[in-house]
Amino acid sequence: MMKIALAQFNATVGDLVGNTDRIIALIEAARRDGADVLLVPELSIAGYPPEDLLLRPSFYAACEVQLDRLLDAADDVTLIVGHPQQIGHERFNAVTVMRDGNYLGRGQKLVLPNNEVFDECRYFSPGASPCVFEQRNHDGSIVTIGVPICEDIWHIEPAAEAADLGAQILLVPNASPYHLGKEGVRHEIVRQRIEETGLPIVYCNWVGGQDELVFDGGSFAMNRRGEVVAQLPMFEAATRIIEFADGDLLAGQIAPALSEDATVYQALVLATRDYLLKNRFPGAIIGLSGGIDSALTLAIAVDALGADKVRAVMMPSRYTAQISLDDSREMVRRLGVQYDEISIEPMYEAFTGALAGQFAGLPADTTEENLQSRIRGVILMALSNKTGRLVLTTGNKSEMTTGYATLYGDMAGGYAVLKDIAKTLVYRLSSYRNTVSDVIPERIITRPPSAELRDNQVDQDSLPPYDILDAIMARYVEGNQSIADIIAAGFNEADVLRVVKLLKVNEYKRRQAAIGARITPRGFGKDWRYPVTNGFLA
Repeated sequence: MMKIALAQFNATVGDLVGNTDRIIALIEAARRDGADVLLVPELSIAGYPPEDLLLRPSFYAACEVQLDRLLDAADDVTLIVGHPQQIGHERFNAVTVMRDGNYLGRGQKLVLPNNEVFDECRYFSPGASPCVFEQRNHDGSIVTIGVPICEDIWHIEPAAEAADLGAQILLVPNASPYHLGKEGVRHEIVRQRIEETGLPIVYCNWVGGQDELVFDGGSFAMNRRGEVVAQLPMFEAATRIIEFADGDLLAGQIAPALSEDATVYQALVLATRDYLLKNRFPGAIIGLSGGIDSALTLAIAVDALGADKVRAVMMPSRYTAQISLDDSREMVRRLGVQYDEISIEPMYEAFTGALAGQFAGLPADTTEENLQSRIRGVILMALSNKTGRLVLTTGNKSEMTTGYATLYGDMAGGYAVLKDIAKTLVYRLSSYRNTVSDVIPERIITRPPSAELRDNQVDQDSLPPYDILDAIMARYVEGNQSIADIIAAGFNEADVLRVVKLLKVNEYKRRQAAIGARITPRGFGKDWRYPVTNGFLA
């Protein structure tokens, strides 16, 4: 019998001492539970992704100091820990195995991902062979363990090589960020490696938010038949003891599965909480409008931080409907957050008066609409500066795609909670949140969306219906389909061209937008690198 402590925990990139403290606490807990081996995620000491910290030699030296601390702490438990390693002029994504003051093995990542949100080829050299070591357990048995690192398990060669070197089981440290459908993809990839090698696999993942990435945990163990026999919960730190006997993993505890809407909502809550807390912001400020985007953002912020850390500000104008005021007041009553109303009318009149000579003879247009939005942005940022709280922007992915947002207005803020959430998904998440507890007034969900920047305005005056817009966006942005492909799939040519042209001409806005959690397979962040100056459209 070999007992494996599988530990997914929430680290902070660059907090080497704090991350190591957490690992030492996990060692102590594993020892109390009688574990033989403790497996923690990829680059556990550094956090993931360290990005250009990996270009600083002092970063590697500081990680080595913490590695020495772990060597002293790993008594009576074998620790498999990830860390960056520098050897001469080469840098590696490495893993070290230690116990009782001795190193039992070391290895480097063989396959370096350089796609989507990953750019490890910028920092690391590939290793030569996987880490394989002999583990002597408390009962006297010896098990040969292979340790492929994250991307290695997505390819046949590292796992096959570990099997050829005698591995009887694969323990895999990972830093696999969440996106919709990712959990099922991981299971399928691991199942393929099991079919090819005949070896059971234990998969350990990070949990927590790191800038725009969200790590969902969901660490699991899969036996030689490709069955999930143990799984940790999603979006929370957890440890489980996984048992290995007679060449296979035994059945253990499996966390309840979550619905798709629940996983997205929890991802947004975790990302928002960690961004503010890890960056030491004392709270959040949100501009309420009476619309669904700001309502959902407020609900997420309260779930992430607590009502006492969230302040909502309603900034009505002559175009604000009474029901927007009524619904906003009702929602803040339900949530119990601090709420203020600040009319923008005096400031709007001052601006339009000052500009009257410049605008003489010109019709009113989006200039006056954007002016209202920018006044609101100034108010929110002033409150942020005075209190230290972070402004959360409320725009969604549909608006970011089409540029239906105002620079230095509703885009002003430090974190964009809904940046990768399509408008149709905003509605789904709002309805989901109300199944947990009724916090968003139903009228906010059912009324037609409007920016309320002019009389009788609705979003569909300027945009295609959101179900059509979002479907085109998903195909073009996330599916990388061409204009011709999307039209061939049955979409109206004029709608497709309109959406794609809006996407292209608003790249400059997206470059200036706050970061936000990546939820889909492709968001407007690390994995979207289109040129601003661009003559191509197809």
